[in-house]
Amino acid sequence: MEYPEPQLLHTVTDAVATVVVHHPAKRNAMTAAMWRALPPLLDTLAADPGVRALVLTGEGGTFCAGADISTLREGPEEAQGLAVRAEEALAAFPKPTLAAIRGHCVGGGAQLAAACDLRFAEEGALFGVTPANLGIVYTASSTRRLVSLVGPATAKHLLFSGELIDAERALRTGLVDEVLPEGELAKRVVEFTRILASRSQLTQAAAKEFASGRTDRDAHWAEQARGSGDTAEGVAAFLERRAPRFTWTTSG
Repeated sequence: MEYPEPQLLHTVTDAVATVVVHHPAKRNAMTAAMWRALPPLLDTLAADPGVRALVLTGEGGTFCAGADISTLREGPEEAQGLAVRAEEALAAFPKPTLAAIRGHCVGGGAQLAAACDLRFAEEGALFGVTPANLGIVYTASSTRRLVSLVGPATAKHLLFSGELIDAERALRTGLVDEVLPEGELAKRVVEFTRILASRSQLTQAAAKEFASGRTDRDAHWAEQARGSGDTAEGVAAFLERRAPRFTWTTSG
């Protein structure tokens, strides 16, 4: 069977951008070119006022099996740097992000999923953080992000052992936020991202910064709230029993 070139595909539908990791020949492993392509793609989608949320997923029944190991032969440090830059770009995306996970979410795939704001998984998904299998030092930033999700003990278990855990354990430890029965993930993602797209981007953007630990932007967000009109619109819509029409955007 011939497979197309490894690539990142994307679409925008109903204000939601969907980015698909497409490398089915190797269970959607990320090549160096794919790592390089992700930050500029995210920049383009972030600047699009028609995009209000982003979904990251994998082609078919696998989310992402990690980095394409063939890319590590020539320069593991460079390959790891590419992965970290892509991870940081995803974490910095100014609008809500959701990883929709089926099958294996391992290594670099888990790194990308952890960089999203939320993670929804289908039953049967498997998760692993596997640098110990390859003798790689997981970077400090990636380790801190993992610890913030699952706590020090679970992070150490994953990093020390490289063992795969199932979706139910991932849910218990905080690695994922929802687990859906087989066949229901896509429907839930559509429903939930429709909700995200209808809410105030002002609220979401400020919450995203505060949740990431920013402590120096209170005045900025207070000023944005005063000038946005979103609060007045939200209150009016509630009193008039209609859907609000929020106008503040991350580019505004």
